[in-house]
Amino acid sequence: MDLYLSGKTAVVTASSKGLGRAVAEQLAAEGANLLICSRRDDAIQAVAKELRAQFNVKVEALGVELGSAQDIQRLTSYAEERFGTIDALVCNSGGPPSGSFLSFDDEAWEKAFLGNMMSVVRLIRGFHPLFNEQGGRIVTIASTSVKVPIPGLVLSNTFRTGVLGLMKTLASEFAEDNILLNTVCPGRIETDRLVELDNVRAEREQISLEEVQKAMTKDIPLGRYGQPQELASISAYLLSPRNSYMTGSVFYVDGGAVKAM
Repeated sequence: MDLYLSGKTAVVTASSKGLGRAVAEQLAAEGANLLICSRRDDAIQAVAKELRAQFNVKVEALGVELGSAQDIQRLTSYAEERFGTIDALVCNSGGPPSGSFLSFDDEAWEKAFLGNMMSVVRLIRGFHPLFNEQGGRIVTIASTSVKVPIPGLVLSNTFRTGVLGLMKTLASEFAEDNILLNTVCPGRIETDRLVELDNVRAEREQISLEEVQKAMTKDIPLGRYGQPQELASISAYLLSPRNSYMTGSVFYVDGGAVKAM
């Protein structure tokens, strides 16, 4: 299916690896031009070079700290300078650290708030003026924890749910601009972040990483962890002109792990 993304421009944050990179690759494969960013400038420049060579599309890259208002302003200004307008925005960010409620002080809460909640607010507010008259598409990458909180991830549970509320609200506010907003929620997708969380659990429970993965897989009807590309495929569709009537919705990419209706 042609997603009609050829020649379109998309911004994908936190895209040097993991889910963000998978989405960027899928969009590039569909012919979209990209502005990508991550905390490490050297890492994101290397990814940009690879994507240009592999897909023959325009790819710009910038080192950005998503918790910084100044950096997000720099990103939006760079996008306007290099592309003028955009057609799609992917709000992705690294997950905050794991831990229980009492293990975090105010500084940890504030850092997670800035990186995982305010980053989305600032990105959407900053890029809204750059969408063209035909409108555009916005996808945030959250977590299945917006439906079922995950033990030991109180920071993520709190702010990912807040992002979902924001997206649902903006779906109504931005409808007149033909800007469609949706949330994609990964379950257990094989990324560095998931390996980190599995290792934390293995250490806490004094068992092997393999035992943790086996136990977690038992709760997934499809019987395996997902691959980043599986999330990237639905994200690309939601970001494309093919998606013309879905907004304010939540899509779980979890192998059926969330049992709630």
